[in-house]
Amino acid sequence: MSPADTLAHGTVTDQPLDLAAHEAAVADRRAGAVVSFQGVVRDHDHGRPVISLEYEGHPSAEAVLREVAAEVAADPDVYAVAVSHRIGPMEIGDVALVAAVSTAHRAAAFAACARLVDEVKARLPIWKRQVFADGTEEWVNCP
Repeated sequence: MSPADTLAHGTVTDQPLDLAAHEAAVADRRAGAVVSFQGVVRDHDHGRPVISLEYEGHPSAEAVLREVAAEVAADPDVYAVAVSHRIGPMEIGDVALVAAVSTAHRAAAFAACARLVDEVKARLPIWKRQVFADGTEEWVNCP
């Protein structure tokens, strides 16, 4: 398979994310494995209760996300990659990040999906403002 045959999708949106749509985007008849991940807003961080959060993104965020997706998709074992990050206000239980990867075999799919999520978390210029139950707030990953 040539890199030109590999699909890579990346989106930053303020709309709810759909895991099934990401899995469908990476569907491939050659794939024996599709691994997906959802990053869900949890009700705590470092032992403190969180009541809500908001993600803000730099205007370059979607371009960076697509670059990361393309890099992971360039792996010869990967057939397709789809990844999205949500911005805007979110509540506990909302999905903030969805990633899906297809490959021929499960080990490669797990490794590629983990690499995708790790690179997104490391490189994406999106910052999180958490609001705690005591009324205080904190910005995370903000320069």
